[in-house]
Amino acid sequence: MRARGHQGIADELATWNGELLRSADAAWDGAWYRRAYDDEGRPIGSAANAVCRIDSLPQSWAVIAGAPDLERMRVAMDQVDRQLIDRENGVVRLFHPAFGEHDGDPGYIRGYPEGVRENGGQYTHAAVWVAMAFARLGDAKRAWEVVRLLDPIRRGADPRRLAKHRTEPYVLCGDVYTEEPWAGRGGWSWYTGSAGWLYRVLVEELLGLQLVEGQLVIAPLLPEDWPGFTATYRRGTTTWTIAITRGDERTVVDGVVLADHRLPLIDDGGSHRVEAVRSGRGKT
Repeated sequence: MRARGHQGIADELATWNGELLRSADAAWDGAWYRRAYDDEGRPIGSAANAVCRIDSLPQSWAVIAGAPDLERMRVAMDQVDRQLIDRENGVVRLFHPAFGEHDGDPGYIRGYPEGVRENGGQYTHAAVWVAMAFARLGDAKRAWEVVRLLDPIRRGADPRRLAKHRTEPYVLCGDVYTEEPWAGRGGWSWYTGSAGWLYRVLVEELLGLQLVEGQLVIAPLLPEDWPGFTATYRRGTTTWTIAITRGDERTVVDGVVLADHRLPLIDDGGSHRVEAVRSGRGKT
């Protein structure tokens, strides 16, 4: 709205945004954020619950939306790691424990068996958002770990995981089951929505190449075992060859040092060389 000259609307939206974030922050449960409340006002996604004690969505989106308390966000994502990431089966649960036959009426999700899709399975959209949240906290190790758990090529390269998965080993699934005897089995393969989110997390959050208002912001979050990488970026008729390495912060374009790390994408039909040296710690 501001870019289009609508200052009054922008100010009003900013006010609403602040009120919404403060209201959402009131859903803090002590070590994570609650998911929701039922018609009687009882919390869902609370430590007081026997089922659905913790849900990944409010934890991830607290980070993505910019909740006001950074320490709470870190504590909440630690709990996601401890309670929802199942490294043995290579899945990231949506919530845990799942709703059983006698666990009340949470809505249509209980139409799925325990540990399937939205009923405590890995809902891959949400699993990708977990990786995004870790990335935005500057936690390269866990962000890359989650992405590698989701990577269908890595799953297909592991005979044990592939035998459980039982879907095409080269495409992303919309969900993966989390309860035995089906833990690790995939569902809804060729799920383009989750694949699109995973692509964005890889390119924008981890490789750190993000288009912002006609400029390319370079802020990679490198894994520990990477010295760097090279990317080719095309916009219009112009090509940018970007070499990213570790070291003292600087960005050099065709031999000229930039004052910041924002690359002006002037479409002059040429080919340009970019040398971006980073600490590897991303936006934080």
